[in-house]
Amino acid sequence: MRGIRIARALIGAATAATVLFVVSSPAVAETGGPRVISAVPAEGRLVDVVVYSPSMDRGIPVQVLRPADTSTPAPTLYLLNGVDGGKNDATWSVRTDVPEFFADKHVNVVTPLDGAFSYYTDWLRPDPGLAQINDNNGVNRWTTFLTSELPHVIDEYFDTTGENALGGISMAGTSVLNLAMSAPTVYNSVASFSGCAMTSPGPGQDFVKVVVGIGGGNPENMWGPYNDPAWVAHDPVVNAEKLPRIPMYITTATGIPGPYDTLADPRIDNDVAVLAATLALGGGIEAATHFCTMQLADRTTALGMDNIRYNIKPAGTHSWGYWQDDLHDSWPMFAASLGL
Repeated sequence: MRGIRIARALIGAATAATVLFVVSSPAVAETGGPRVISAVPAEGRLVDVVVYSPSMDRGIPVQVLRPADTSTPAPTLYLLNGVDGGKNDATWSVRTDVPEFFADKHVNVVTPLDGAFSYYTDWLRPDPGLAQINDNNGVNRWTTFLTSELPHVIDEYFDTTGENALGGISMAGTSVLNLAMSAPTVYNSVASFSGCAMTSPGPGQDFVKVVVGIGGGNPENMWGPYNDPAWVAHDPVVNAEKLPRIPMYITTATGIPGPYDTLADPRIDNDVAVLAATLALGGGIEAATHFCTMQLADRTTALGMDNIRYNIKPAGTHSWGYWQDDLHDSWPMFAASLGL
């Protein structure tokens, strides 16, 4: 049991059974456009949905937290998980107070439970390593799914207002900036929590290599050889002028132990080994994202981009307690952009 908890801490640092509607099993190949395969009520107002992705030719599990009042359309906040894509309970609804925090907010909260080690981007080629660890066909077309396929399905199936916002942690903290550049009109606001906004050859690319490699993936299947221009093209620091001038919230800490890095924290639960992993690995990763974030802050400041709020915390590791606080802190920005 301890080994499992330590593994979850390490991966997290790197970063009701009534069927409403069933078309087919997510393992069965589909044809046609993106659509809901199944939607199953879960705990509270959560709904476990499987959405067929034509670009990936498979069903993608997605968790949807519905507002209390479903009689009137609500906007949608997309929250992306980190490196393990929500596996091992490393997801927003389990590791934070998302269900309680949004109990009185008129918004749909949508989180894909897939995409581990993928950087939520469109890969050039299927990847055998990620196919094995994720038990799928190895096709990763996440930019396509998140910017065109999924929003269309969510809007239609749940009768939303069509207004969207986007947030992501760790690996997905990089992804959300690229998604905003790829589809500048899809999201009204974007938040990046503890992401590294650098992918060009050098420290940023090295960080991507490590993250993808942990999952057994080949980073060259993602954006090509390491000298391919695609690596630079996906670098938010280099391409900061391409970031849409929408409200953004970007945060990081220093990696120095903070208030949640104690044995008393419920996520650590008096486990010395879990605390040690959080301090060593989580501290180091957060220090790296701090470096990346400061590069982005310098670049966007030089460009006069006053649409971005940076929250640089003096202490804190790469862990969920801080991301919960970040979500609370960024909510006023999200709410205003969604018309709430």
